[in-house]
Amino acid sequence: MPLPVIAAIIQRGDEVLLCQRKGGALSGKWEFPGGKLENGETPEQCLVREIEEELGIQIEVEQIYQAVHAHYDHGDFLIVAYLAKQVGGEVTLRVHSAYAWVPVAQLDEYDLAEANVPIAKSLKEEGQTAGTGVGAHRGSD
Repeated sequence: MPLPVIAAIIQRGDEVLLCQRKGGALSGKWEFPGGKLENGETPEQCLVREIEEELGIQIEVEQIYQAVHAHYDHGDFLIVAYLAKQVGGEVTLRVHSAYAWVPVAQLDEYDLAEANVPIAKSLKEEGQTAGTGVGAHRGSD
């Protein structure tokens, strides 16, 4: 059975937060931040805790966006991504080597962890910040 990993698509206008992994099996890859569910936790509680622990910011978790099954050499994972927004704090890198606020249209320019690729693709195909109905600016750059 795949291990559930909860990820946050933290939005700011037409940008989303990506973090670069520092070590481990996916070192150097970019990802939507998050982590593993602990016993008795809801996915929303997991995200609030993980994002606070990893990035020192407070988020408000919105609706579930997409689930992706990923098979790596180091295990089988079910990535469950939720839309979220930052409501407090300043990003402080505690477990990642870098972070970036990335326009949705440029998500595919980052070397994403495999499980994050379909999520980024969906965000980009929608061409908008999900849930707000506000389109991304196109053709202006």
